[in-house]
Amino acid sequence: MRKNLGVQTAVFPLPVLIVAAYDENGTVQAMNAAWGVPCDTDKIALFLDENHATTKAIRRTKAFTVSLADKAHIGPADYLGIVSGNRVPEKFAGSGCHAEKSAYVNAPVITEFPVTMECELAEAAETETLFAIVGTVRNVSADERVLSDSGKVDPLKLGALIFDTFGHGYYTAGEKAGQAWDAGKELARAAQKNG
Repeated sequence: MRKNLGVQTAVFPLPVLIVAAYDENGTVQAMNAAWGVPCDTDKIALFLDENHATTKAIRRTKAFTVSLADKAHIGPADYLGIVSGNRVPEKFAGSGCHAEKSAYVNAPVITEFPVTMECELAEAAETETLFAIVGTVRNVSADERVLSDSGKVDPLKLGALIFDTFGHGYYTAGEKAGQAWDAGKELARAAQKNG
C-alpha cells in the first residue's frame, strides 16, 4: 500500500555541490548547493537564488567552480550552506578552507574538495518559475587520492556527500550496485525479441 506524503522534494540522491566565485573585491564567495545537474557533456546547470552573494559574483566575473563535497570535509561543506555571504562578508575564511585561482577560468578552486569543475558562465536563464546559472566546463581537476588505477575518479575513494531531501541528512555512496549500459541488457534483448 502506498501512502500520500503531500508536496515535497522527493528526489534522492542530490549532490552536495560547493559553488565558488570571486566577488568584485577578489574575495571568495562560496555556497553549498544541491540543485545542480549536468545538462550536456560540457555544461552544468545550477538552480540558485539570484540574490546569493555567490550568484552575484558569478554574474559579475562570468566564471565559477563547482566542487563535489566529500565526507572528510562535511563541516565546511555544511557551514557554506548555512551561513550567508550577504550577512557575513568573510564567510569563506570562516570555513577554514583554502582556495587557489583556476588556471582555466577566473574563479577559485577550493583545495580541500577533491573534484572541481572549472566553468565559464554560458548563460543565466531566467523565467517566471526558475533562475539557473549554466556553465561551460573548461576543466575538471581531481586530487590524485580519489583516482582509480585507470586515472578516473573512483566514487568509493571520493566519498562524495549525498543530500537527503526527506530527512535533510548527508550520506555517502557505499557500494557499486551494477554497471550502467549493462545492467539492463538482458531486458533489452528480451524486448527486442518480443518487439
